[in-house]
Amino acid sequence: MDIAPLLADLQAESSYVDSLVAGLPSSEWSRPTPAAGWTIAHQIGHLTWTDDAAHLAITDPDAFTARLLSAAEDPAGFVDRGAEESLDEPAQMLTRWRSGRDRLLADLAAAPAGSRIAWYGTAMAPASLATARLMETWAHGLDVAEALGVATPATARLRHIAHLGHRTLGYSFAARGLDQPTVPVRVELTAPDGSLWTFGPADAADRVDGPALDFCLLVAQRRHRNDLALHATGPVADTWLDVAQAFAGPPGSGRPAAAGPSGAEA
Repeated sequence: MDIAPLLADLQAESSYVDSLVAGLPSSEWSRPTPAAGWTIAHQIGHLTWTDDAAHLAITDPDAFTARLLSAAEDPAGFVDRGAEESLDEPAQMLTRWRSGRDRLLADLAAAPAGSRIAWYGTAMAPASLATARLMETWAHGLDVAEALGVATPATARLRHIAHLGHRTLGYSFAARGLDQPTVPVRVELTAPDGSLWTFGPADAADRVDGPALDFCLLVAQRRHRNDLALHATGPVADTWLDVAQAFAGPPGSGRPAAAGPSGAEA
């Protein structure tokens, strides 16, 4: 595939998140976000840290292997530790994040299309790693926006995240020690412009349908399934909505439900 349009969307998503924090007073960077224990500074620090990890994975596999070994020693805490280690004065954090993400865009553009890049618990093609970075940027940017009381617009860039969410169905089960699904799942999503995005075979008995934004919120673990307008048909699809995870690494804890199964306040 031509990775250029995907990288343009990654750059656009990064620029949007940048616009949320570029003019913030330093004191606002300590504002808490929906992620427990994480401030706005932690969110930007995490993006900087993971961009740096991706740069190492592409350009210095040995150095990245050392980082993987360090993460394996603390699988439950290495992500939080990375965000903490990236904290600095806001101006310095912005400079580091901007230069790091620009460097990563160049790395991804230069990576051979058929190459495989080691990552946390998996290995990915350059396009898949770029999609994962877009998903993370969107998800952590959403946390920043919610902390600031800003409504994040739903854009066509969500298609990349929805595609990644569908592709990681098997990983979502494996990360929790569950048997791999032996049947496919069809996903039909209403895009922000009203069109239909589809993934998986049309004749699959197990299906998920609903708004594309809701599906992306689910697979990025930014909302509980009870708070989303997603409908599952079939046992595999139904279980998937409980465990969906589009990001690598150990199982995420997700977000608690704000509403009960019927939509009533819990």
